[in-house]
Parts: sequence; structure tokens; C-alpha cells
Amino acid sequence: MRIDDSRGAVAARRDSAETRPAIREVVPHDPRHSARWHQHDYPGPFARWNYHPEYEVHLARRHGQYIVGGDVGHFWDGQLVLVGPNVPHEWLTQVEPGEIIQGSDVVLQFRHEWLDECEILLPELGELRDLWRRARFGIEFTGGAAARGGETLVAIGEATGVERLVRMLELFRILAHAPEGEHRLLTDGWVPPLDDPHAQEIIGRAMNYVSENLAGDVRLSDAARMAGMSESAFSRYFARASGQNFATLVRRLRIAHASKLLLQSRRPVSEIAFEVGYRNLSNFNRQFRKETGRTPTAYRSRGAAD
Repeated sequence: MRIDDSRGAVAARRDSAETRPAIREVVPHDPRHSARWHQHDYPGPFARWNYHPEYEVHLARRHGQYIVGGDVGHFWDGQLVLVGPNVPHEWLTQVEPGEIIQGSDVVLQFRHEWLDECEILLPELGELRDLWRRARFGIEFTGGAAARGGETLVAIGEATGVERLVRMLELFRILAHAPEGEHRLLTDGWVPPLDDPHAQEIIGRAMNYVSENLAGDVRLSDAARMAGMSESAFSRYFARASGQNFATLVRRLRIAHASKLLLQSRRPVSEIAFEVGYRNLSNFNRQFRKETGRTPTAYRSRGAAD
């Protein structure tokens, strides 16, 4: 399946929201609930290339191609994925003009701080720590784990009060104890879970700055100034808080956005390289292969074959 515009309208979509860099989604907090549950249609305002500091359990009720971090693959109705904090992600489906797939996605989003607070009061929840650690890679669930998890995720939206909380904990139990062969990691890791609110703010600002300037120059000095730190202090703090250095974040966001453009359009690789900030095509090809294990051309061909 090819995620592009077969009617020759790709050029008109180049400046659309679909081909812009990942944006930070602001997940609203509802004081009545510990986590945000919602379902949405496709296409729609929630179906976009985004990242956020919350964990997300995502159930797809359509088919197409997904991008989680730098990983791309084909998904079918019933795919269940756990995405960690600040991992860019999107699920893409080719639809006819004006077509709407109603209730196409079911999502549960929750904060790492909430998990920490719960564990203080309920130490039994400590058995979920490994699940949250692995979430930074993105986890796809299959088989019985996906079926049970998807059914429980949907049921959360139908419940209130204590019953809602019970179903959330049941979902976490299903994911944490998924049998071998019914789950797999999608990437080699992005930004790990953050339990420091200040660190979350710093990482969020840095990702916003990088995403807004992918096509131009991205400077460590500018990111440090926005954080109110010296370059050396920011570099150390960023690496300690995120598990990667600033240059790695820049490369990953650029390559992730290039991956999306390769799948969604027929644009030349050289043009895509320029749009994500690479002025040298050989360097782009080298960095792309380093991050994804494939050349841009092979990556696009694999997506088309899926």
C-alpha cells in the first residue's frame, strides 16, 4: 500500500499539516480522571504527526502505515501500541476525498508523574516499572495480548469512578504480562520517561525548537539560551535528562520527519533531504541509513510494498 496522493496532488499538500514536522500535542487534564481516554475519527485534528510527554496506549481500528520514532510498518484493524513520552508517532491511512473513518482510533494518555505518585501509595505497582522503561522504544502488542488489551481499552471509556480505574489497571496488567511472542519493541529508544518536571519542560522546549527549525540551522547555543543555561550546562543536563545528546535528538527528529515524507509523497530524495535540514545528500543518505538501517530509497520501497 502506498501512502501518497495517486491523483497527482502531492505538490499541493507539501505545505499542509500532514507534511510539517512533528508538533507537541497538548494533552488536556480533566480533574475528574487520572488519565485521558478518547476516540477520534480519521482524518481529524488528533490524527497527526505529534509527540507529547504523556504515555499513550493506541488502538487502531483501520489499516495503513504507522511511524513510531523512526520505525515504519503496516498496521491492521486491532493493532495495539504503547508509546512512551516524547516519541513522535502517527498512523496513516489513504482515504478518498471527503471520506471519514468514524471512531478509527482509541487512545489512553497518562503522565509519568501520576504513575510515580500511584506507586508511592500502592507499591504493588512496582511490577509495572519494566513496562514503562520499555515504552520509550514503543511496544507493539499482537495476538491475545492485543485482543484483550484492545477490548479493555475500549471498556475504559464506558466506565466511571472506581470501575474506570480498575479497568485501567487491568489494561496495564495485560500489557506488562504479555506472553513472549505477543509483543515487540519498535525502535532503539527515544527520550526515556522523565520524572523531573523541570527536565520535562527543558526537553519539551528543545523538541519544539528543533521541530520548528528542521529545515534550517539548529544550534545548541540557541537551545541553551532558551533554557536559560550555558551551552556546557545545557548539554550535560540534556544528556542526563533525555538519555541522548542534543545532536542525536536533532538527527532523530530530522530522520523521523524524512521517513514520513518518503512514505507520503513521491518527492525526490534530494528535495526531502533539503527540507529536513541536510545540505549534503551523501551525508543525509549516510545518517538515514545509520538511523533506520536502510537507504532512503529502500525505505520508501519497503513502505510501498507494505
